[in-house]
Amino acid sequence: MARWIIRLCLSAGVLASLGTPPSAAEQVLSIPSRPGVTENVLIIRPPAAPAASVVLFVGGPGKAGLKMPWQPGHRGGNFLFRSADRFVQNGLLVAVIDAPSDHADGLWDWRTGAEHAADIAALIAALRAEAKAPVWLIGTSMGTLSAANAAARLKTGGPDGIVLTSSVTESTRRSQETVRTVRLEDIAVPVLIVHHEHDGCRASTYAGAEALMDRLTHSPKRQFMAFDGGDPPRSDPCEAFAQHGYLGIENKVVDAIAAWIKAAR
Repeated sequence: MARWIIRLCLSAGVLASLGTPPSAAEQVLSIPSRPGVTENVLIIRPPAAPAASVVLFVGGPGKAGLKMPWQPGHRGGNFLFRSADRFVQNGLLVAVIDAPSDHADGLWDWRTGAEHAADIAALIAALRAEAKAPVWLIGTSMGTLSAANAAARLKTGGPDGIVLTSSVTESTRRSQETVRTVRLEDIAVPVLIVHHEHDGCRASTYAGAEALMDRLTHSPKRQFMAFDGGDPPRSDPCEAFAQHGYLGIENKVVDAIAAWIKAAR
């Protein structure tokens, strides 16, 4: 099992039908997914052809608050969302996905089903038409369920790889689903698991994240990447401004993730 310790004290037709210029650097699009269902997606394009496209899944209920018209530069507090520009600086096309129209109240106990995977497949197809580059899914906290579920269920049209950061491995009063609910043995793409050694969230333990590696039996490449250090927490241990959200080391974590994705091409 490969392990690192780092110590630091939309399809083209859809785009055209929406009247969205492919040269726009940042915009929110409404993508049709299942019949009668749409999902809002924030697309942030790098200045040059991307090395890969990455779909970012926020934690909690999975609501990113994407509205049209979009105000460029707006970011939520979630680790991945607030770090979106850093992924772009690493030469990646970024797609931040919101909750679908039929689950506007959130994705609690719904992230590990077939419908959610179908929504993600629609976005993957759109991104592959937008840029001839691999498509990776990156989830944080509860967003890791979305990324892992899509990789396990989508035998065709699925992602080229996934990254799970601050994986939720223990159930809570709010959600019985965890990453362990997913059939991880069915994932047949590269997987990077990222965790902070001092994540204080009881639903996202270091030992629990590390144990996921043993179930990725069909992944052709898998790695566990641990981080340490950062700033003192400014939020609850399970929220974004603590070790759970890599507070103070966001750029280091994103740079390492981006480098791993580009090396796995």
